[in-house]
Amino acid sequence: MDHSEIERRGLVLLGCGKMGSAMLAGWLAGGLSPDAVWVLDPAPSDWLKGTGVHLNAELPPDPAIVLIAVKPQMMGDALPVLAALGNGTTLFLTVAAGIRIAAYEAVLGAETPLIRAMPNTPAAIGRGITALTGNAHATEAHMAMAEALLSAVGQTVRLDGEHQMDAVTAVSGSGPAYVFHLIETLAAAGEAQGLPADLAMTLAKATVGGAGALAEQSSEDPGQLRVNVTSPGGTTAAALEVLMNPETGFPALLPRAVKAAADRGKELGA
Repeated sequence: MDHSEIERRGLVLLGCGKMGSAMLAGWLAGGLSPDAVWVLDPAPSDWLKGTGVHLNAELPPDPAIVLIAVKPQMMGDALPVLAALGNGTTLFLTVAAGIRIAAYEAVLGAETPLIRAMPNTPAAIGRGITALTGNAHATEAHMAMAEALLSAVGQTVRLDGEHQMDAVTAVSGSGPAYVFHLIETLAAAGEAQGLPADLAMTLAKATVGGAGALAEQSSEDPGQLRVNVTSPGGTTAAALEVLMNPETGFPALLPRAVKAAADRGKELGA
């Protein structure tokens, strides 16, 4: 990542909880100078205090980028503090869930370059995936800078527009919780078949984690990987007959779950 523009003008991070801390740690590890970073956070962690960044200090007059990482319910109090930097050359990048671009423009000004991004919690270990979409004033250079910053915590993808964000939220934003629940229920099923609880959980975690890594790294698609492990008339086939049932299995269940999340996202953003 080219830090020159940020080093020259500065980066402001609004909110430094789990997601903000994960990103900041990635930037600093990537060579960004702590002296180029200003963090606004009402309850800074001991780790943050030791990073050497400017903490709750007067902001630079024209930072290259302001990254908004506060919880949506705190936005009403936090965002007006930055309104003076709107309608200028500062890029605003938000990773807050559910808040539409128009809501930011209403506070910061309609001429403000703005990018909305949806990361997910595996960002905490550098394995996240973040979807981005910009407003009319976000240039290709702005998108590239946002992607470079967000690549510190995993992969990035660009959307065709904000209309896709609720679906992204439902698949990858909320998706880790679906996988965590799969691990919970798989372990419980193993326990029901006579395994000790700790062994069942160890097997479930490693199986889901390993299968996910294999799916990402393999040149074959997940459907083919499924076929590869399924012997006709064998144990896997018996289980898949239940899981792939079109009325009661994953084909019926997951679309309903993802639709419920997407519908809720639309409601929260209305």
